[in-house]
Amino acid sequence: MACSSSALRTISSSSAKLARSSGSASGSPPKTLVPFSLSAPFLPKLAATSPSSLSQSFSALPRRSFSCKSQAYPAGDSTPGKVQELNVYEINERDRGSPAILKLSQKPVNSLGDLIPFSNKLYSGDLQKRVGITAGICILIQNKPEKKGDRYEAIFSFYFGDYGHIAVQGPYLTYEDTFLAVTGGSGIFEGATGQVKLQQLIFPYKLFYTFYLKGIKDLPAELLGKPVEPSPSVEPSPTAKACEPHATIANFTD
Repeated sequence: MACSSSALRTISSSSAKLARSSGSASGSPPKTLVPFSLSAPFLPKLAATSPSSLSQSFSALPRRSFSCKSQAYPAGDSTPGKVQELNVYEINERDRGSPAILKLSQKPVNSLGDLIPFSNKLYSGDLQKRVGITAGICILIQNKPEKKGDRYEAIFSFYFGDYGHIAVQGPYLTYEDTFLAVTGGSGIFEGATGQVKLQQLIFPYKLFYTFYLKGIKDLPAELLGKPVEPSPSVEPSPTAKACEPHATIANFTD
């Protein structure tokens, strides 16, 4: 191993001397390495660009606008804070097999879990037009013997023919007025929010509702007649009750 190392050092020393003598003999100047930089052809040379030139370059690029449209308040709709009042009467004329009473509790008195599916006729607040029906279900939550009534959780809808429907949910107390939440709707009521006041006139046959609606376009005039003062004795007009063409809305739900 020592002999081999000595031979290698001798060869390396001789090679270095030969290289130096060869360069001197040729008289050519020593070669220098040229620096090489790798740059991506698609990137602008920002280092050589002044801030003003850079700003002008970007301003020359095409611009695209961006807008975010709300689904609840499309262009032309009422402002979110505007509240529109709508009054309707729900009247059970005893011709729809409503309400049905499902005694799931199997107890003699109204008890938690009893169900009451229902569907009644719906009239405009001035009682001059038949506008549709209600449809839904009440779930008995608590019997209140001291108040001679019950507390229900109500989930139901108001159908207005071609105009669409309003969905609501909340407490229904048979012994006092309550407010339910408006949870949505369809047609002209799409995106509706707000609440509705429920007034019990004759349980379970006559109820008066006052909607306070937000987030929708202006309601049609035929739904906005001056409401008749709520009382147990109110009745729809004979023409509305008979569903004569001039006393109904278009394709009213039946």
